[in-house]
Amino acid sequence: MIPAVDTWGPFRPDLDPAERRARLRCLRAVVHLSTGPRGANLAELLRRAEDDPRTLPAALHALDRLAGLDRRHVLASYAALNRPAA
Repeated sequence: MIPAVDTWGPFRPDLDPAERRARLRCLRAVVHLSTGPRGANLAELLRRAEDDPRTLPAALHALDRLAGLDRRHVLASYAALNRPAA
């Protein structure tokens, strides 16, 4: 179960499967570029979640376990890429 506070991006429960996959790929790319090998476990869980949404809670948990600076970089980059158009 994903807490309501964590229902952002690919973790929203109301997403179309294609949209969820696109958001997971975007987040995975951010993780890879921001953290390199430190985020390998998270990147793998995000890849698995593309085909199995039951992996989403584990991916969210792995994101929360990143070092503080890595987590901030990932979240800020993902938010910047997904900011609504002005």
